[in-house]
Amino acid sequence: MRPTARRTAVTSIAVAATTLCVSGLVLAPTAHAEGRHGDRPGHSWDRTAYRGDVHVVPGPDEDQGVVDGTVFDDRNRNSRQDRGERGVPGVVVSNGLEVTRTDRHGRYSLPATDNFTVFVTQPAGYQVPVDDDNVARFFYHHLPAGSPPLRYGGLAPTGELPDQVNFPLVRSGLTASHEQHCLIGGDIQTYDRTEVEYARAGAFADLAERTDYTGCGALFVGDVVGDDLSLYPHTRELVRMINGPARFLPGNHDLDFDATDSAHTFDTFKAHLAPEYYSYDVGKVHVVALNTVEYPVPGGYTGALDARQLEWLRNDIAAVPRDRLVVVAAHIPLLDFADSDSAKHQVAQVREVVEILEGREVLSLGGHTHSIENLEKGDSLAGWKNLFGIDALPFDHITVGAISGDWYSGAVQPEGYPTALQRDGGKPGVLTLDIRGRHVRERFTVRGGDDAEQMALGLNTPRYREWFAAHRGAVGSAPELTDPLVVSRADLQGTTWLTTNFWMGSTGAKVVARIDRGRPVSAVRTQPMRGEGQLVGAEYSDPVAVQQQLVHGGSVADRTSHLWRLELPKDLAAGEHTATVTATDAHGRRYTDTLTFTVSG
Repeated sequence: MRPTARRTAVTSIAVAATTLCVSGLVLAPTAHAEGRHGDRPGHSWDRTAYRGDVHVVPGPDEDQGVVDGTVFDDRNRNSRQDRGERGVPGVVVSNGLEVTRTDRHGRYSLPATDNFTVFVTQPAGYQVPVDDDNVARFFYHHLPAGSPPLRYGGLAPTGELPDQVNFPLVRSGLTASHEQHCLIGGDIQTYDRTEVEYARAGAFADLAERTDYTGCGALFVGDVVGDDLSLYPHTRELVRMINGPARFLPGNHDLDFDATDSAHTFDTFKAHLAPEYYSYDVGKVHVVALNTVEYPVPGGYTGALDARQLEWLRNDIAAVPRDRLVVVAAHIPLLDFADSDSAKHQVAQVREVVEILEGREVLSLGGHTHSIENLEKGDSLAGWKNLFGIDALPFDHITVGAISGDWYSGAVQPEGYPTALQRDGGKPGVLTLDIRGRHVRERFTVRGGDDAEQMALGLNTPRYREWFAAHRGAVGSAPELTDPLVVSRADLQGTTWLTTNFWMGSTGAKVVARIDRGRPVSAVRTQPMRGEGQLVGAEYSDPVAVQQQLVHGGSVADRTSHLWRLELPKDLAAGEHTATVTATDAHGRRYTDTLTFTVSG
């Protein structure tokens, strides 16, 4: 019998939606409210979505060294600038290096090369168009001869530079609102059609029921597929289910592995989904979407920004007002806990990025690690200092977890997807940033669950640790640990901990436990994040996750940044006991779970 916890209560803060009237349409940014995902019955994304595309005016342009065009208010939503449709002044447009603003007529002009992408930074108060699959359309790729021969096709030849590249926008009360709900999805990472169906039955079925992210949309931060780039059309089928614009970043499993130089390593990704990097605005938030995967390099790939992207980042941030929150999203995180001792799995130019963002309100997001990490400004690990000279986090960082969990591992559940507990014991799911002005409250929603499910309770006994040591090398074939919620007298004398894996727990969180009707006692976080190295092993593991992983397969949660434990009293009486655990996150939201266990006589 496997250990289970019973969730009993959750207290959350409900916020109201503000209705705005734009061009005759009533649009309401749905707020996160108490109940399942804060859905608003009757809302139809399909009814209000702005369907369209960038208007590429055939050429060739007389000046092949310059790309130009107009950003305009597409009032009739036909993606063409018609009579009476004015240009939008002051909008940022970039060629991936230089950044410019449109003039009072909405016109822009930028240098052009033989291989570049021109894109618009969506301004707050406007929405870029989406195609029939909900994929945001705000860019034009220029590659006259097309990609070199690539297994998955790459980019088709564009020919000479067109006469104009015009960017249509429509006014949007949703993106104008200072209240935003931004959906962040990590590592869909489907390797075949079976895993596409796992994703469809899991996270994407959940997202189809939600409408709280319609304005800000969904940003999927890399490893969209798992090496097989022919699956991109099936990814498009998945995002057709969602209720908002979809944007994508490339990951190390989205590479054209047969590309021989970095200029073409993401050509197929670009052809199907998005530029390698870009930015967009909603409310008081500026989102910077970075490509942090460098390939090819010795050893395959590494975490890095090339010189062109780094210079674009400087230019992009310089154009952002100081009163904006900057959200930096990437696949390979700038820094992370899971791979804190590995330069490959963090970003080599992290110090340069920090320098560019100095003095700004910043939140950093990453994927890649298949774990959930809620790291706060001031947190410190030995690996960060040793590798990059970073003594402490300069701003908050969240590793958002993976939609695929632990690569769709483990037993398939009746709901149609595997358990796939992540590397740190967290369940698969998606992150939402609930933003008011520049203030962010993050929430993680478990796949197939709701916002009340935030932790897993278990027992770490000497008997469990012996079982762990005996079967650590037999992942997927270990025998089940019998009676994991039965504690003997010997277990109590040898130290038994009540464990709480609080998935979004951070340095500012508190975990308090009460045994039966005893007084509440504070649990201790196993990883203090005060400059130490990673703490690894059975005594720092999540026993609930490990008992799934060693038996059914997957990674082993033998380290985590969000585990709390409380030693059980050595004189605990024989019989049944109930542990009541209340976890309070850094924003003051409280979650309560209970675990019943038995002390044997």
